Amino acid sequence: MSIAFLLTTLVVVVTPGTGAVYTLATGLSHGRRASVVAALGCTLGVVPHLVATISGLAALLHTSAVAYEVVKYLGVGYLLYMAWATLRDKEALAVEGEAEPRSAARLIASGVLINLLNPKLTMFFVAFLPQFVPVGEPDSLGVMLRLSAVFMALTFVVFAAYGMCAAAVRNRVLARPKVMTGIRWVFAACFAGLSAGLAVT
Repeated sequence: MSIAFLLTTLVVVVTPGTGAVYTLATGLSHGRRASVVAALGCTLGVVPHLVATISGLAALLHTSAVAYEVVKYLGVGYLLYMAWATLRDKEALAVEGEAEPRSAARLIASGVLINLLNPKLTMFFVAFLPQFVPVGEPDSLGVMLRLSAVFMALTFVVFAAYGMCAAAVRNRVLARPKVMTGIRWVFAACFAGLSAGLAVT
């Protein structure tokens, strides 16, 4: 496995996006365990894109403007929903010492949806992975699966780190409700900004 692949993957994963914002928000509002579960959900959200790439569905998205636009705007809509829900539901992003933990299933489902409705991930697999599969490689599928596993592992580690860093400072926010209100607006703005960015891509 080349150093170029590892470095490029690390840059892509570390660059803040929807998954990073989601795990940061989860870590800040629900703590370390929830942030790790959220990171797992975002990582699992990569699987459908990998399957689409291998099965050839990605080629359809790549060549069909209509198919790509449908998936893209579903993602735009979901990110706008996340922004609206963050502002509307104060309990969705609240720091309370004795708060009931969010269910793992709900955290994972949200993480999967966030990455599932991101066609840029499929485009990434189409344009990026083939560059690291040698021409004429008899086990090209195996190589692609191994590279994808590395991508997913780095995604999980980086997102979990983001979430745990946020969880580490949550106690400092407990006595500052005004700070939490500001943070909620910041996260809502991030989701809305990411939605706008995806819409104009």
